[in-house]
Amino acid sequence: MALPDEAYVVALAALPGAGPARLRAVLDAFGPEEGWARVRAGGVPGEVLAAAGARQPSSVVARWRAEAGRLDPARAWDAHREAGVGVAVLGSPAFPAALADDDDPPVVVFWRGDPDHLAGARAAVVGTRDATAYGIDVAHRMGRGLSEAGVSVVSGLALGIDGAAHAGALAVGGAPALGVVGSGLDHVYPRDHGGLWRAVAEGGLLLSEYPLGTPPAPWRFPARNRLIAALADVVVVVESHATGGAMGTAMEADRRGRAVLAVPGPVTAPSSAGTNQLLFDGRGPARDTDDVLLALGMEVVGRRRARERRPRPTGAAAEVLDALGWHAVGLEQLVLATGLDTGVVALALDDLEGAGWVARRGGWVERLGRDSSGGSDR
Repeated sequence: MALPDEAYVVALAALPGAGPARLRAVLDAFGPEEGWARVRAGGVPGEVLAAAGARQPSSVVARWRAEAGRLDPARAWDAHREAGVGVAVLGSPAFPAALADDDDPPVVVFWRGDPDHLAGARAAVVGTRDATAYGIDVAHRMGRGLSEAGVSVVSGLALGIDGAAHAGALAVGGAPALGVVGSGLDHVYPRDHGGLWRAVAEGGLLLSEYPLGTPPAPWRFPARNRLIAALADVVVVVESHATGGAMGTAMEADRRGRAVLAVPGPVTAPSSAGTNQLLFDGRGPARDTDDVLLALGMEVVGRRRARERRPRPTGAAAEVLDALGWHAVGLEQLVLATGLDTGVVALALDDLEGAGWVARRGGWVERLGRDSSGGSDR
């Protein structure tokens, strides 16, 4: 039985090291069916792969030929259909228009969920995996507020900021969440986010340019980040070190003419070095959801809505909060800074945590900028 072009593209994409550039090079040169035949015969010219960045094209050709002998395009195609994974090749009617118009589009996309959820406004909310409680808090509220306002939150479903933004978006049942991942849709990464993956796929859209069976690899994540930038109408970097994936996403957004906003952070915090640099370089601040909506050209909703506020701390709790500032510190540092007894500081921290002013993680205390109801300190 004849196979659709998608079946051969799925098989080609499953070859070891067949990243977006190499896959595009083979398909541009030969097309899906002939490209697969060339791979099986070891007949892909080295210059085709060299032009796609392969340093030792002859070894790639040999490795692909060996692997192609174990791959069956029909079986791979059936596996995706049976798993309920959608497949679309660039140029086909099913291919998402939001990616087809990009200057560096994927050759093929795989998805779970409904591609129609790509309609409407989209904001990427990204940041470091090693996030602080401050960053997690802001990302969660940003995701929640944007979803409530009808804006789909796009992220890479990574630990830290990405996951917090999607958790916030999913908590309100607003605009559908959109996830772009750097592995096959059967390789949940990180494993702790299995629930988030399922929730995004069920209520939104989970996208990848890698077929089932593809494990995560470090080089796949920068490629994924370009897709996040391509899908987003605006990119919000909540918390980022001076270098990292979120900064790469911001660069990809810049290259595409997308707006980039950054959440201000403590100048002493390494986790905010990247975001503060973006602000210094002239990107707009994302102080709250309203700033993002304005960047999207949308009407600000809920700006004047009455909000509950945290009770202002008094006594020892107020002294501890003033001494805490906006960076993570340990209990001993707070004792030294306040001059209070250790027991008094510990009790004050219990009160502050209960009221939503601070969070504790791994022996460190961090101040939260907003209370659990969405109010602010202002």
